[in-house]
Amino acid sequence: MDHRIDKLAPHRIVRLGISLVPEGGKPFPEMSVQENLEIGAYMYQTWKNKQESLERVYQMFPVLKERTRQLAKTLSGGERQMLAMARSLMAQPKLCLFDEPSYGLAPIIVRQLFDIIRSLREEGITILIVEQNVQHALEVADRAYVLENGCIVLGGASRDLLANEHVKKAYLGI
Repeated sequence: MDHRIDKLAPHRIVRLGISLVPEGGKPFPEMSVQENLEIGAYMYQTWKNKQESLERVYQMFPVLKERTRQLAKTLSGGERQMLAMARSLMAQPKLCLFDEPSYGLAPIIVRQLFDIIRSLREEGITILIVEQNVQHALEVADRAYVLENGCIVLGGASRDLLANEHVKKAYLGI
C-alpha cells in the first residue's frame, strides 16, 4: 500500500482489506456471538459471503459455534479473543493487525491462537502483530522488530532474532 490510512473512515480501511483484532478482544458485550460475527461482515462484498465466512470461523473456533446465541459479555477472556479474531476474519482481510493477542490469556489458549495466526499467514493473509510474548511472536513471524522506549533497537528475520544472544537474554529469559 502506498498511501496513508490514518485519516480514513473505518469503513474505508476495511474496504481496503485491513482488519484489526484489538487487545482484549473488545466484543460488543450486549450482542450475541452471532451478531458480533455478522458485524464483521457488514461490507457488501463480505456480506454476500457471510454464510461461508461463518462456517469458516466456526471451523477455526468450534467453541464459538456452541455459543452462537450467547451474549459476548458472558464469554471467558480466551473466548472473547477468539470472537475478536473471528469477527476480524469475517471481513475477509488481506492484512490483519493483532494488538497483544495473548494478553491475559492462559498458556493453552495462547498456543491455540498463535497456531491459528500461523495458519492465516500460510493462507496468504498478511499479519502484523504487536506482542509482548516475544517467543510466540517470533515463532510465527517472518520479520520482527524489537522496540525499547518506542524506538526500534533490533530488526530482521525472526529466525535471526531467535538466535540473537541479546534477544535470548533480555526478552526470552534464556
